[in-house]
Amino acid sequence: MDSPVPPRPSEPRPRHRDRHGRGMRGPVAPPQVPLSVSRAEGFRDLVQDSVERLERRWPQLADVDFMVLDVPGALEDTVPLGRALSAEKGRPAQIVVYRRPVEIRTKSRDERALLIHEVVVEQVAELLGLSPESVDPRYGQD
Repeated sequence: MDSPVPPRPSEPRPRHRDRHGRGMRGPVAPPQVPLSVSRAEGFRDLVQDSVERLERRWPQLADVDFMVLDVPGALEDTVPLGRALSAEKGRPAQIVVYRRPVEIRTKSRDERALLIHEVVVEQVAELLGLSPESVDPRYGQD
């Protein structure tokens, strides 16, 4: 009465269905919809949109490096939303936009886009030594 028991496979079998019979779950959203874009990527896209809008009017901005950092490095009395660094020997001019301080001050994507554009305009104006209104005539009107 020996009944040989087949050995158990060492690897688990692939699951084809969950226990309720609805099948395996797929991704929440396909990669081409905005849901699959992280907040940091969406923020960078908004900064890039603002920069492209200004580069059409100011071609010399093509030589400026635009960066997005999460938070400012040094502790200050007020938290800056951005910073402009003029060009130095061996380093081009840079404009930095800080993501977390901007996100905290806005509630919607539209508000965020407006604030990002204002920050970029203000930093470009500081870098070029102009007023924000001369950099973008629509500054402060949105």
